[in-house]
Amino acid sequence: MKVSSPYFDPEFDSLTERIYGTKVSIDNDSGHDCTVIKIDGLNKQGLLLEVVQILTDLNLSMSKIYISADGKWFMDVFHVKDEKGNKLYDQAVIDYIQQAIGTASLDGLTLLDMGETRDRTSYKEPKPSCDHTTIELVGAERPGLLSEILAVLSDLHCRIVKAHTWTHNSRLACIAHVSDRLTDAQINDPGRLAAIEDRLASVISGTGSVVSRSRESPTGRVDCSVADLERRLHRLMLSARDFDESYELYGLSRSPSPSLSPAKQNPVVRAKHVSVEECEEKGYLIVSIRCKDRRRLMFDCVCTLTDMRYAVFHASGRLCDRYSFQEYFIRHMDGWTQNRDKEKEHIIKCMEAALARRISKGSAAR
Repeated sequence: MKVSSPYFDPEFDSLTERIYGTKVSIDNDSGHDCTVIKIDGLNKQGLLLEVVQILTDLNLSMSKIYISADGKWFMDVFHVKDEKGNKLYDQAVIDYIQQAIGTASLDGLTLLDMGETRDRTSYKEPKPSCDHTTIELVGAERPGLLSEILAVLSDLHCRIVKAHTWTHNSRLACIAHVSDRLTDAQINDPGRLAAIEDRLASVISGTGSVVSRSRESPTGRVDCSVADLERRLHRLMLSARDFDESYELYGLSRSPSPSLSPAKQNPVVRAKHVSVEECEEKGYLIVSIRCKDRRRLMFDCVCTLTDMRYAVFHASGRLCDRYSFQEYFIRHMDGWTQNRDKEKEHIIKCMEAALARRISKGSAAR
């Protein structure tokens, strides 16, 4: 007997989102010294990070933040200023924000699908061409390692188009975009790719590290839909466990000794503070962050929480005397853990590493 099942149009799931869409309001009248951006619509995992990345890519500073997600709906409010500390009056910037956030909220589309829109603006650094090959390296840092890596690539007749490196807590993450030196084309030959990987592995094998080509593409090609470069660097550093032994590295516990005056405390400890509390009634973990304000701060926090598979249900942030105070109400997407104290400690270590790795002395790009 033939059993039939009801037919569901594959476009039905996105019907509600297409009908209601994501509303973006940019208001220059409510705040006396900032522009208020209000965003509301259907919620989905990862959308908050996409929105924060759009605003961060424009080098906007955020003085106040309100995030709330209730069931399938969300509302985000950002008080922002441009690089000069002024409101957003440039209509091109306003149009870009509205179009970019609206596109990012649609199913099946990401920020990198908006190449045509971004080509018309000067606010986003161009993505590497798909004619280049991406090589990722993760491992333990040592003096001269980056020079040796670049020398190996040059010796193998690779032209280094661009290389980005982060170092923190004796770990290194490097993403290099390379092409063939003679043809300036993508390197596709499996034998040559294997030789490149073997040579690089021999350079860093003594530190017990890992080397790999781009995980998104088995051939190592640069995929134009690959996530933002800094998002990838955060993920690589997290996979390298740069949060381990961070307290021993600086020789101090997380809480400075009360006998020390602020002037004598380690500047790394003074510069940031992360704590995690539990809200048993709602099942949230509340991550509180206090540190000196800088650009891309919220991006670093949300990116790390997303990589750790935490969903942000509510959040708030404000500036006070050049310090940023942020709170995130989160739940793990895999549910509760057996050891909440261990989970809290892990979150603290990972968030402190996320705050520190961008300002590490070894971070570089070329």
